Amino acid sequence: MSNKQEELETLAQSQRFDITGINERWWDESSDWNALLDGCKPFIRYRQGRRGPLMYAMQRLECMEEVTAGNNIPVRIKGQTNNVDVIIGVYYRPPGQDYDVDKLFLDELRDTSKSTALVLMGNFNLPEINCEHHTADTTWARRFLKILDDNFMEQVLMELTQKDALLDLLLVNGVDPVSEGDIGGCLGHSDHEVIEFEIL
Repeated sequence: MSNKQEELETLAQSQRFDITGINERWWDESSDWNALLDGCKPFIRYRQGRRGPLMYAMQRLECMEEVTAGNNIPVRIKGQTNNVDVIIGVYYRPPGQDYDVDKLFLDELRDTSKSTALVLMGNFNLPEINCEHHTADTTWARRFLKILDDNFMEQVLMELTQKDALLDLLLVNGVDPVSEGDIGGCLGHSDHEVIEFEIL
């Protein structure tokens, strides 16, 4: 990710994003992730020598990271005026996780889904899911879809986000909580598309 840091900073500062999420970031000591975006508070999961998520929130937002046992980042954003709090999460599920880690991942996803207003973004590495028809070819992917159904979550992206696959998902609950995602452009040599959306 270090080769994309300058491009990420330029994009985030020029667009003035309230929240910036990165779902696959290699952790190493060459990058100061705490100082990357001016005026933003970082939420980081350190996984030495492995990929992990990262989120930046503008400092003017009143927010606090939710406690989880896994490697994902759910952050509670305090609602303005009479609005409810919103949980915004950045998730990364590596391909080929073992059963116990995947079970923890699903348990955490189910627990987070109990929030009144929820927006989760990330790379779930589930190319076997057909989002248009809400079907899946593997047992684990079907469990994932069942968690979404049981907890009233919906996947709102339909365009491909990585080459010929839809790996990056945008999960929400409630009625029309986000605008239609704008998908397009990559940072550096990444093969994942940048996704922009507005929380309504």
